[in-house]
Amino acid sequence: MTRNLQELNKLHPLISFKYCPQCGSNRFVENNFKSNRCEDCGFVYYFNSSAAVAAFITNSEGELLVVRRAKEPVKGTLDLPGGFVDLYETAEEAVIREVREETGLLIRNPQYLFSLPNIYTYSKFDVHTIDLFYKCRITDLTGLQADDDAAELYFLPKKEIQPELFGLNSIRKAIEGYLNA
Repeated sequence: MTRNLQELNKLHPLISFKYCPQCGSNRFVENNFKSNRCEDCGFVYYFNSSAAVAAFITNSEGELLVVRRAKEPVKGTLDLPGGFVDLYETAEEAVIREVREETGLLIRNPQYLFSLPNIYTYSKFDVHTIDLFYKCRITDLTGLQADDDAAELYFLPKKEIQPELFGLNSIRKAIEGYLNA
């Protein structure tokens, strides 16, 4: 998906920032593609991607654990267990925590696979993310239950997975890659 710079500027989240977060001035203007600068106090704000994680969890039969989203955005669509990386947390700590919160499962030693950019719209604001995907194996399913952001959990055989049922773009692309591997 290649877009020219003019199209990207129209979508850039910094257009939503009208006032300087340091001094409140309305002279908070574009500094460059990644930042705004206050013409009054000189504060420069760089808008960077937020980190998020997602887990490919398979059972002993090789089936993939999927989540039905309980909340917006894309409520009711399929997802992988995961979520945002908290402050002062590694991505590995985040995937372990998020899997535990959503599924009740304890994973150890998640293996990093790849990353994909995404736009996660929350409260009518586009949160640009870099989604880090991990491979996780589960031997003990004790405690498996949908919680937190998960309305439902179930395992799907690879042949029954339909990427179009996954609501978030990066997750859908990751699922497509998973099916083609």
